Amino acid sequence: MPPRDLPGLLLVNLGTPDAPHPAAVRRYLREFLSDPRVLDLPAALRWLVLNLFILPLRPRRSARAYAKIWSERGSPLVFHGLDLAAKVQSRLGAAAVVRLAMRYGRPSIAEAIDGFHREGVRRLVVFPLYPQHSAAATGSSIERVFAEASRRWNVPYLHVVPPFFDDPRYIAAMAESAAPLLREVDPELVFFSFHGLPQSQIRKSDRRGGYCLAAADCCARAAVENPGALGDCYRAQCLTTARLLADALGVPPERRLVCFQSRFSPRWIRPFTDVEIRAAARRGVKRALVISAAFVADCLETIEEIGLRAADDWRANGGDTLRLVPSLNARDAWAEAVVAIARDASRWLAER
Repeated sequence: MPPRDLPGLLLVNLGTPDAPHPAAVRRYLREFLSDPRVLDLPAALRWLVLNLFILPLRPRRSARAYAKIWSERGSPLVFHGLDLAAKVQSRLGAAAVVRLAMRYGRPSIAEAIDGFHREGVRRLVVFPLYPQHSAAATGSSIERVFAEASRRWNVPYLHVVPPFFDDPRYIAAMAESAAPLLREVDPELVFFSFHGLPQSQIRKSDRRGGYCLAAADCCARAAVENPGALGDCYRAQCLTTARLLADALGVPPERRLVCFQSRFSPRWIRPFTDVEIRAAARRGVKRALVISAAFVADCLETIEEIGLRAADDWRANGGDTLRLVPSLNARDAWAEAVVAIARDASRWLAER
């Protein structure tokens, strides 16, 4: 057993079904969409929407999509996460115990905390693997970690790594991943695509009230007038990431477009990635690149939604080449960035 003062590092991502089959997808969607931070409706209405409209239809369709990205190693989100955890562990060595957990599905947060307990870990650094903060992903993951930790008689000490949307090491790792394809494709347009959120959730995070989404330039103004607001506003953090990454890659402003994918309704934040991709192809853009900068590991939303479906849409509307930049996955630069960001966030992981 490790020494009693050995810290743990818990890498948390969102989750994935156990298999690309309707039953497994249904279990996953039930857990995911039952979370009031994800489907933020009154409990009775959430139950009706989930059980009458989503679960009867969506699992079969989603299972077909998952089947397109599944490999012998299973879900990309899981095996890339496990590979990253292994690389981070190799860099931390005997200074910490590293585990991966998913907010929904497996390996679960409860299983990870049980494992840390068995290994004598009493101090736990929690690293949500979401560059930009959202209540639906970051907030829900932190909430579940605290809830699971509190079930133990001996509650571990917890330290949470904050969002890293503007961290130079994350930006540098992303730029390193994108640069080869940028040179190869020589795109006329680069889409910086982020996962969408309901407009209502953006407004809920507005500390000042009446500021977020009240004007077209609200996020740009926040960066100047109220930089503290960037700590809560997902959209503003996305725009900041896109600007820093585009600058690092040398993409001029006229060739950048920030958009939001995976929308569930018209009342999500705009512009929509699928709409913008079709529109750009129709107006004659032939070569484009997509950087899904909200995802640090490839998953359904990157490989299937962008790499397959959006690429088909692009060609169907007159475009020639639409390429997806791979996520960071377990790249060496990303593993080193994770270690550095975690160490900066907590002295518990300081080099020994």
